Amino acid sequence: MEHIDETALPAPEDRVVSATRHVDAPAGVVFELIADPSRQPEWDGNDNLAEAAPGQRVTAVGDVFVMTLQKGVDRANHVVEFEEGRRIAWKPGMPREEPFGQLWRWEVEGIGDQQLCRVTHTYEWDRLTDPKRIPRALRTGPEQLGASIDRLAELAERQG
Repeated sequence: MEHIDETALPAPEDRVVSATRHVDAPAGVVFELIADPSRQPEWDGNDNLAEAAPGQRVTAVGDVFVMTLQKGVDRANHVVEFEEGRRIAWKPGMPREEPFGQLWRWEVEGIGDQQLCRVTHTYEWDRLTDPKRIPRALRTGPEQLGASIDRLAELAERQG
């Protein structure tokens, strides 16, 4: 295991990264791709997600959806923020355990005639305490989040 020098870590307030871009598709189309876990591996910019069973579409805070990672490990994602068509956020963890302390948030806002939207993807790891997960958190920046938005945009623009 890689040793982490706690004094070299960013301050908690700097452990939040995000990326934003405009997508040439209706907000509803974009949001549906995010809220349906079975579609997430198609646009995952970290190439970390392998699959999710169909029928787990998120509809409310308190929902939990399960993703299988490329390494074959399952993650239970606890939905902590939800506004249909606009915002969704979840905290991943091992099944039947408390979340790790990270949060993934997606915000989608329709613009103008609603054929265009602004998408913001945020990763917060200010409450992450597991030293095994910190190296990956340090490697997750605006570029990786932007890659997910770019892939999401490509899918949404084809559908929209």
